[in-house]
Amino acid sequence: MSGEPTLFELEGERHPAPGGGCGGTGLPGVAGLDWNALYDELNARGVALTPPLLSREQCEELAGAFDRPGLFRSSVVMRRHGFGRGTYRYFAHAGTPDLVRALREELYPGLAWMANQWAPLLGERTFPPVLDELLAECAAQGQLRPTPLLLRYGPGDYATLHQDVYGELVFPLQIAFMLNEPDTDFTGGESVFVERRPRAQSRAVVVRPRLGQGVIFPVRHRPVRGDGGVRRCAVQHGTGEVLSGRRNVLGVIFHNAR
Repeated sequence: MSGEPTLFELEGERHPAPGGGCGGTGLPGVAGLDWNALYDELNARGVALTPPLLSREQCEELAGAFDRPGLFRSSVVMRRHGFGRGTYRYFAHAGTPDLVRALREELYPGLAWMANQWAPLLGERTFPPVLDELLAECAAQGQLRPTPLLLRYGPGDYATLHQDVYGELVFPLQIAFMLNEPDTDFTGGESVFVERRPRAQSRAVVVRPRLGQGVIFPVRHRPVRGDGGVRRCAVQHGTGEVLSGRRNVLGVIFHNAR
């Protein structure tokens, strides 16, 4: 690049990024995350890829949890609802694995920092620094159901473009973890993000996270710079068709559902 200032350098001073999570629950990679770099990637590309945060053993453990129906509060067969093809399952409070709880709690402060950089640009609220405070706000609004979920796709499966809103209180960022190795465990199944930019044609972003990597992306919209200044850009996400094998994903959403 030619030294062009970024959106946020133009708009004002950035607040310092937080440190990583405590890393005391088998997640040492979270403690070492460079939130400034992830934030810059998110603004430039619309999504940000973390380094691998989950080991192969952790990925296999989470993917295997899909076959334990007692862990989940509900299952959705996507074809029945016009959502695509495949199945996803929401963890119940009691069934949520410790690893998923740890990811949600330890990643939240960094993502809240990102969201709070965006808030004045979008004219929106800021969010509390710890997950428990966000969940207390959700509970006060009747959003009590946990939203972390496992998704499973086989050959021919895909997900249509959508947003994970679930209620009036929406935390603006989420993260999805790849639990298989692309081109080894499955083919196809790219992660697809479509930005509906104001007064411009839509922009598609396609990413292929590796085993254990997380993809950070907006739930509903993000700020983009245009000729008239900063504008709100709507974002939807989906999954391309899986051609062979099995694709398992852990979705970590931070607000609870009504």
